[in-house]
Amino acid sequence: MTEIPSTAAQGRRDPFWRLALLVVLLLLALPFVWHALRFGALGLTADLSERTHLFDAARPAANAAIFAHMLAGALITALAPLQLIGPLRRRWPAVHRAAGHAIVAGSLIAGVGGLIYIALRETVGGPLMDWGFGLYGALLILCAVQTLRHGRAGRMAEHRDWALRLFVLAVGSFLYRVHYGLWYLATDGLWTAEGFSGAFDRVQIFAFYLPYLALVELWLRHRRRISAR
Repeated sequence: MTEIPSTAAQGRRDPFWRLALLVVLLLLALPFVWHALRFGALGLTADLSERTHLFDAARPAANAAIFAHMLAGALITALAPLQLIGPLRRRWPAVHRAAGHAIVAGSLIAGVGGLIYIALRETVGGPLMDWGFGLYGALLILCAVQTLRHGRAGRMAEHRDWALRLFVLAVGSFLYRVHYGLWYLATDGLWTAEGFSGAFDRVQIFAFYLPYLALVELWLRHRRRISAR
């Protein structure tokens, strides 16, 4: 996320609704960010065996991986919406670049940490959740690398496309919890079960990121068609 705005870009103004949505998203995500920061830091410094199944005193490498994943996830969730706020990006490009590098680094840590944890301990939801979360981690790593690579090479169009994909994945952990919160409010937990074995649980393993990535791809294709006219 190293875009340097052009003079033309500096003259553009983002629609108010887009800015408002990003600000609302950030405000709604802050409690999740705080929880992930606090719990991630605690997991790296204390024995949480009595508090969560994620911690296993006999597997320090898995503990380090999952709680580093949490800390990095909190970082990228908080920073990603800021990167899409046009006035901030255009007025302070150096801050945009620094935050972009932090998001890339955080995404790599979150992705690698999650994959290491899955490899060492597996997920509570079994093989399907392993595959769903594993794919999420792999895509997070891919998008982070591609965003940085195209930005450094000065390919701004490709950089923006990959940065948008990375944004969707960066807020994925928050969206996962939003989906569950809304579902429980609407249905009182219909089709959910212990061990994430319910029908809704199994859909959620992929639904917190794949549909959003698909929407991004549709939007990018639409934008390319408009630009080609």
